[in-house]
Amino acid sequence: MGEVTGGAGASRATARWTLQGTTALVTGGTRGIGHAVVEEFARLGASVHTCSRKEDELAECLSKWAALGFRVTGSVCDLSVREQRERLIRDVSAAFDGKLNILVNNAGTNVRKPTVDYSAEEFSLVMATNLESAYHLCQLAHSLLKASGVGSIVFISSVAGVVALNTGSVYAATKAYRRQRFRPKDSRSNATGTTRRAGGSIVPGGVPLPACCFIHNRTDNFCRWRNDRERL
Repeated sequence: MGEVTGGAGASRATARWTLQGTTALVTGGTRGIGHAVVEEFARLGASVHTCSRKEDELAECLSKWAALGFRVTGSVCDLSVREQRERLIRDVSAAFDGKLNILVNNAGTNVRKPTVDYSAEEFSLVMATNLESAYHLCQLAHSLLKASGVGSIVFISSVAGVVALNTGSVYAATKAYRRQRFRPKDSRSNATGTTRRAGGSIVPGGVPLPACCFIHNRTDNFCRWRNDRERL
């Protein structure tokens, strides 16, 4: 993994980086940020495995990626279920001969409502999907990352884990965890005996994805969101 020098006819991607020969697991890769990560990794030469709860959506994406010449495989998986996470890592191990270079904990969910209105089931769903699954996948993938010799873990967090954006207190707590889990000070200790590159978190905000269209396409909602940020 590193920079390469591109000639006059080199693409923008290959002029910056190459991931040729590396392997990656990107959770929740059929839509949004995860979808973009899968395509960028594949475009840069990586072999990628992804997952989705929706079999038809996964099949559609895999077909599209195959037509583009990308090396992408996938599993149907509900990451809120422990047994399905274990099966996912078995699939990844089989696909990549027991080695994994990059784990991207991207998948997440949200229930937007006032704190006092959350049911126990809603609380458990968001926690299991956003927090427990990411933690557990790091444990499960540890041996694969170690076997690769150069392993990296990335958490997709959110600006909601940094400042209050009225997106739901449970969601915000899980995203704050992802941000705190791999602060720079943790990289040295976690790298010891595990991987030479430990991990980090990415905190996107205001990303124009289909799931966020209501923010960008409705002036009143966008202004309300912007004004909340300005007050903070």
